[in-house]
Amino acid sequence: MSLREGAFGNATNLVCRECGTEVPLGPDYACPECFGPLEVAYAFPAITREEIEAGPANIWRYKALLPVPDDIEQSPNTEPGYTRLLEANNLAKALGLSKVWVKDDSTNPTNSFKDRVVACALSAARELDAKVFACPSTGNLANAVAAAGARAGIRTVVFIPSNLEQPKQVNSAIFTDSLIAVDGNYDDVNKLAQEIAAEEEGWAFVNVNVRPFYAEGSKTLGYEIAEQLGWRLPDQIVIPVASGSQLTKVDKAFQELIKLGLVEEKPYRIFGAQATGCNPVSTAFKAGVDAIRPVKPDTIAKSLAIGNPADGIYVLDIARRTAGAVEEVTDDEIRDGIVLLARTEGIFTETAGGTTVAVTKKLAEAGVLDPSLETVVINTGHGLKTLDAVSDKVGPRATIKASYAAFEAANIS
Repeated sequence: MSLREGAFGNATNLVCRECGTEVPLGPDYACPECFGPLEVAYAFPAITREEIEAGPANIWRYKALLPVPDDIEQSPNTEPGYTRLLEANNLAKALGLSKVWVKDDSTNPTNSFKDRVVACALSAARELDAKVFACPSTGNLANAVAAAGARAGIRTVVFIPSNLEQPKQVNSAIFTDSLIAVDGNYDDVNKLAQEIAAEEEGWAFVNVNVRPFYAEGSKTLGYEIAEQLGWRLPDQIVIPVASGSQLTKVDKAFQELIKLGLVEEKPYRIFGAQATGCNPVSTAFKAGVDAIRPVKPDTIAKSLAIGNPADGIYVLDIARRTAGAVEEVTDDEIRDGIVLLARTEGIFTETAGGTTVAVTKKLAEAGVLDPSLETVVINTGHGLKTLDAVSDKVGPRATIKASYAAFEAANIS
C-alpha cells in the first residue's frame, strides 16, 4: 500500500512490545514473529509548551505526538478532548484525601473518552483508504465510531453485545443504520470482528486492525492532565480498566512528556479499577502472578466488561513499577460511587466512573492511597448512558400534595 508523505505524522513504524520487531506503518496489530501486540514508535521533533498551548482546544494541540498528519484539522472529525480537570474539594473531603482532581471526559462529543481514540483511528482509516469504519464495542466506542463516521462521511458498522444498555444502543443507532447486536458478551463480539477484519477488504476495525493507531488517542488524557496541572505530573492517578489500553497509554504519555522535557521527572503511582464481576487484572495483581486468566463478565459496569483484556499484563507491569495497585469493587459499591460523585461534585458518571470513584474510596480507606498526595480520578463517561444502574437507588424523597401543610407534615426542611 502506498501512503502519502506524512500520513502518520512523526510516527516511524510499528514495534512489537514483546520482542521489538519493527513493522512498517499499516493495518497490522500483531507481531509477525511472536504475535505480540504492536504499538506506534516515533521520531519526535523538539516541541515547546508554548507551541502546544497555541494549538486548538482539542486533542490536535498534541498532533505532533500522535500518528496523524499535520493537516489533520482539515479533515472533518468530532474534535474531541481538552475536557475539564475539576478541582474536587468536596469529594476529597468525603474520601479523606487532601487534594483530588476529576478529569471529566463525559463532556466529549459523544460523552465519553472513546471520542479521543476514535479520532486517531479515523485518521488512520482515511490514510489507509478504508471503505468501512467499524468496531466491536461495549457501548461507548460504538457511539463514538458511529458519530465520527457520520461526521466524516464514511460508512460505519458497529457490533455490540445484544444485552447492552438501551441508552447506549440508541446513542449508536441515531448515527448509523448499521448497528449490529450479537448474541454473547464483548469477547464474543470481538472475536467476530477479528474474523471479519481478516476476511473483508477495506474494513478498518478501530480496535482490531488499526488498534495501534486507535490506542494512541488515550495518550491525550495524560497530556491534558499534565498541562492542566501546570505542566507537572500528578502524584497518584486512578484509571478504570477494561482492555487496559487507557491505563497503559496514560503512562506512555507521562513518559513521553518527561523525555521531551515538557514536565519534570518525578515518581507517580498508577492505580487500576475493576468491577468484581469482571476482575481478571485485579485477581492477577493480588495473586502476584503475571498471567491473566480470562473470566466471564457479570457486572453492571458493562463498559468494563472485557473478560480477556488485551493489555492486562501491561497494566500489571505499570501498577507494580509505579508502586500502584489494581483493585476491584462490587456492583453495589459502583452504584454508591456514582451517587457519591454526583452529590459531592455535581458530575453524573456512568458505571465505569462509578467503579473508579468506588475504588478510590476503597484504596483511601485501606491506606493504600497516600492522603497527603494529589490524586487524579478519571471519569470516562456520562451517567445518562447507564441510568438503569441507579434508577432504583435514587428518586423522590417524598410525594406530597400541593399545599404548605403537606410540606410541613413531610418534615423536609
